[in-house]
Formats: sequence, C-alpha cells, structure tokens
Amino acid sequence: MEIATIIAFVFLFLVVLTLVKTIQIVPQRSAFVVERLGKYAKTLEAGFHILIPFVDKITYRHTLKEEAIDVPRQACVTKDNIQVVVNGIIYLQVVDPKAASYGINDYRYAGMQLAQTTLRSVVGKIDLDKTFEERETINEQVVLALDEAAKPWGVKVLRYEIADIELPATILDALEKQMRAERERRAVVAQSEGERQSKINVSEGQKQETINLSEAEKQRQINEAEGKAREIQLIAEATADGIRRVAEAINNEGGQEAVSLRVAEQYVREFGKLAKETNTMILPAELSNIGGAVAALTKTFDVAKMSK
Repeated sequence: MEIATIIAFVFLFLVVLTLVKTIQIVPQRSAFVVERLGKYAKTLEAGFHILIPFVDKITYRHTLKEEAIDVPRQACVTKDNIQVVVNGIIYLQVVDPKAASYGINDYRYAGMQLAQTTLRSVVGKIDLDKTFEERETINEQVVLALDEAAKPWGVKVLRYEIADIELPATILDALEKQMRAERERRAVVAQSEGERQSKINVSEGQKQETINLSEAEKQRQINEAEGKAREIQLIAEATADGIRRVAEAINNEGGQEAVSLRVAEQYVREFGKLAKETNTMILPAELSNIGGAVAALTKTFDVAKMSK
C-alpha cells in the first residue's frame, strides 16, 4: 500500500511537472525565445502557449517596453583641451528578440559602453563654450552612432540625454568671473543708456516748452494786435458816425443856431480856463467881439456845406 502511494505521488509530480513544462503564458509586451534541443525554435509572443515537455526550453525572456539605462559618469576632453565629466541616460527598445538573444551577449552593457565611447568622440570635437549650447546636437550624434551599431543586436536606440556636465573647479571659477564681468558690463551699459535717454527726454521737454512759450507769446501779440486794430476800427467808425450825425443835425432846421451857441460857449469856457492856469495871456484882437468870431465860424460851416 505504501509503495502504491509513493508511486501515485511520483506520477502526480511528473504530471504537474509536465504541465508546467508544457503550458506557458507570456505577459503583454514581452517575448520569450524557445530552443528545441539546444537550437532556436521560435519566439513566443504575449498569450497562451503549449510547449513540448523536456524538448522545448525557454532560453531568453525579453521585454519589448522602452528601457532607460543610466550611462555611468565618464571624463571627456573638449576640443580646447578642457576635461569635463559627463553622465547621461540612454533609451532603447528590443525590436527583434531573436537578434537580441543571439546577436550579442548583453545588449544593455554593450549600449552603455558604446554610448560612452561615442560621447567622448563627439565632445572631443566641440569647444567647452559650446558643450552647453549644443546638447541637442551631441544627443543626436550619439543616437545616430548607437542606432547604427545596435541594428545587428535587434535593438532600437530611441534617444540619448545628457543628464549633467561637471566642470573643474578652476573652470567654474573662471566662468563665474566672466559672467560677473558680463553682468557688470550690461549694468553699466543699461545705466548709461538710461541716463542718455533721460537727458534726451529732458532736452526734448525743454525744447517743447520753449516752442509752446514762443507760440503762446506769438498768439498773445496777434491777439493784442487784432484787439488794437479792432479798437481803432470801432473808434473810427464811432467818430465817423458822430460827425455824420452832427452834419445831419446842422442841416436840419435850427441846426446852425445851435452850433453857433455851442461854439460861443466853448470859446468862453476855454478862455476862462486859460485865465486860471497862468498870469500871462496873449489875447486875440477879436476877443472884444465874441459875436463876430462866432459869426466867422458860422460862415465857415456855411462854406463847407456849400462845397458839398
């Protein structure tokens, strides 16, 4: 009975082992390389598969996802003989599981080594000042070289990124001094430009102020001249209108008698003022005959009237 139980357990174990060796499930985005009696047989893609027990063997398991591999730090010498330390990250993907299994022993290690040698070669062709400016160019050149070399490996190099560039302490100090000097130069230039613009603005303001004042003075003089001219015109018009009305009044009935009376009054008043202002007087001969003087003035008005 015990022997039969042992045999049953052995048989059950062999059945389970056979099932394990026969049934194989491949995860998504993965590929398994199968060898049959030590020779490549097929590549299993994602899904359920049945193998021949003890004949088929899964030798390599590859992921088809994009892999990010850190490239160790390495010293590179630039074109102007400055040593820098560079580290980066390489992104690659298996596109041919069979070639990745038999084309090279370890494509990850090979990719890191090739990235380091290619990076040293590329950096050696560039001056130090341009290593920071031309990171994209360096990355592209490294990717081109790696992708060309990795084709027989069944691996596609997608991109390479420089993570960091370390400079010697002496170079960092020199660059810092250079940047400080450049910032100070820009500050001086900016200050001088500001002062120049300020002076230009002040002079432009003074110029505009002078122009405005001269324009205002010019307009004031024009206004005064126009006002005086208008005043003279109005006085002349008023005087002419007054004379016209006086002439019309003289021509009316009783006008000459009124003029004669007015002239006699003015004559007497003016000589009266003259007597008050000075002790010495020169009197006309006609002073004793005021009526004759008035008559003479009246005659003058008549002559003027007849001449019209």
